Amino acid sequence: MSAVMQGQMRRLGITGLGTPGLVVALLAMMVVPLPPLVLDMLFTFNIALSLVILLVTIYSLRPLDFAIFPSILLVATLLRLALNVASTRVVLMNGHTGTGAAGNVIEAFGDFVIGGNYAVGLVVFAILVIINFVVVTKGAGRISEVTARFTLDALPGKQMAIDADLNAGLINQDEARHRRAEVAQEADFYGSMDGASKFVRGDAIAGILILFINIIGGLTIGLLQHGLTFSTAMEYYTLLTIGDGLVAQIPSLVLSTSTALLVTRMSASQELGDAVTTQLIGNPKVLAITAGVIGFLGLIPGMPNLPFLTLAALAGGAAWFTWQRRQRAEAEEAAMPAREQAEPRPAEGEQKELSWEDVPPVDIIGLEVGYGLIPLVDRNQGGQLLTRIKGVRKKLSQDLGFLVQPVHIRDNLDLAPNQYRISVLGVPIGQAEVQSNRELAINPGSVQGQLQGTPTKDPAFGLEAVWIDAAQRDYAQTMGYTVVDASTVVATHLSQIVQDNAHQLLGHEEVQKLLDMLSDSQPKLVEELVPNTLPLGVVVKVLQNLLEERIPIRDMRSIVETLAEQGTRTQDTAALTQSVRESLGRMIVQNIGGMTPELPVITLDPQLEQLLLDAVQGTSDGAAGFEPGLAERLQRSLAESTQRQEAAGQPAVLLTSPQLRGWLYRLTRHNVPNLHVLSYNEVPDDKQVRIVSSVGQNQVGRG
Repeated sequence: MSAVMQGQMRRLGITGLGTPGLVVALLAMMVVPLPPLVLDMLFTFNIALSLVILLVTIYSLRPLDFAIFPSILLVATLLRLALNVASTRVVLMNGHTGTGAAGNVIEAFGDFVIGGNYAVGLVVFAILVIINFVVVTKGAGRISEVTARFTLDALPGKQMAIDADLNAGLINQDEARHRRAEVAQEADFYGSMDGASKFVRGDAIAGILILFINIIGGLTIGLLQHGLTFSTAMEYYTLLTIGDGLVAQIPSLVLSTSTALLVTRMSASQELGDAVTTQLIGNPKVLAITAGVIGFLGLIPGMPNLPFLTLAALAGGAAWFTWQRRQRAEAEEAAMPAREQAEPRPAEGEQKELSWEDVPPVDIIGLEVGYGLIPLVDRNQGGQLLTRIKGVRKKLSQDLGFLVQPVHIRDNLDLAPNQYRISVLGVPIGQAEVQSNRELAINPGSVQGQLQGTPTKDPAFGLEAVWIDAAQRDYAQTMGYTVVDASTVVATHLSQIVQDNAHQLLGHEEVQKLLDMLSDSQPKLVEELVPNTLPLGVVVKVLQNLLEERIPIRDMRSIVETLAEQGTRTQDTAALTQSVRESLGRMIVQNIGGMTPELPVITLDPQLEQLLLDAVQGTSDGAAGFEPGLAERLQRSLAESTQRQEAAGQPAVLLTSPQLRGWLYRLTRHNVPNLHVLSYNEVPDDKQVRIVSSVGQNQVGRG
């Protein structure tokens, strides 16, 4: 039944009326006269609310756990001021009838708390106001102001630190998003607390003014309208006003204390009571010395012996109890199992026992820099390398077809100051030196002069280059040089290494993620492939083969369709890779030759091609049956043909039979890296093929 009622309330929007109803109630309290019984209930509620807020503040682990505190503080302050207005109306209208005119709560505070003596009440009220206004509220306001300013000043640095950790791979996207939200919430909270402390300060001032206004107004009304004597009017109205003021000031002092406790808390996740126990009275030596000093003072003649000696005994007992607890903890630690005792006891501050967490995982992509290159990765010093690396990852992920892993960046004192090292799967792949305060002018091969600077080579492509001052940038560009800064040099080198080793970066997790994404739109296709047709390991190997041959895997639909079709015939990864290449032939050829209708190719002489087919037929490595030096001479002839194509400004493409394509690619991939090896089946039907040269058997033999 309750669930049905809650559902109906939600449909009617009743559950969202709490805040508007509270605002209307506060306005009504200021306008509509309230009977004494209602005032008693509201004053009691105000005291209870202030105690609840104080206890929540004490038991909150950190300030942000009570992030709604500024809003609650505002509401509580408005409630107290509304009660002041309502009680003032009752006091001034009915105060001539006696001290019980405004309800039992005000009468109790005016009679019982201060003994019915309005002079004592004035003194007590003045002391409470001074404590609240001068000490607690002023201190809390100052702390709130300073904390808000420091938090807002530190906001950009915290956000940059989160971006740096994200780019370095220390955290993932979800954790970075959570930390950014937490930083923004912290800034909003302390900014709100700075303003909320002004409410508390204004409330204290309002309490003083309301006191004097009520006394003066009450005396005037009692003397002029009701004909009371001065002493009677002074007694009635002053006791009622002081009682009203104490009922309001005590919750105000509690809320001010809550504000001070909250803004003085550290951001550590720990209850206030635990922090006090741990840091204040957790050391038995401190308690023992305190007990000795207090006990010595208690033994001096003329001193109040009982309080001093009692407190000394309590402090000494607490010291003994704390010391005993430490001894038991040490005894329990000493009673470890024998297998743990067999290991040597580590020194204080060291890890007690090794675990699998002590085995660091291998960085998928790592970048180590010497201490001289740290400014490149520090955004506070204007470093742009993190931004460049993020752009490289995004571009490569779009080009290759899978998410490239984050780059783990760290400094390495074993490197030279200006040296960096790039590793893949923990193995160093590239290493070079850059000059962070200079720029690199790269010679693309058609420059018109020489530059003054430090000669070097571009680490990514091995081109001739010169380190120059930034002032020479425009001059170098007019001479035909390509000028880049040090961050771009490192990022370009990293991009080249990642492209060359993309097949090592693709693993089972990445392939499974690609299949999961495809299954969102093609669930039956993915289900048919894995695991019904091929195991995941075979799919991973095929995709790695494609990446190793610089074939993007963006078109996962075509790849999976081909594997699902061909996987019923064979599970040989080489044959499956060739089949996938043929299905991606249009993309492969277009990446090589662009949109031109004609593709210039290099072919093998039919006799040489048949000789190679006979040699590699039925062999696993394709090396059997060759006459000595044939492979070397074939490489040299293909390299010469490739150079002629590049000199003519055309791509170098070797067109051969599907059975030879894989072997010829492995033969030439290192010595002739710019040669594209295609099979006949990979060329689309609408693409015209123009033979520009043919490598014959006699030509290879003459080599």
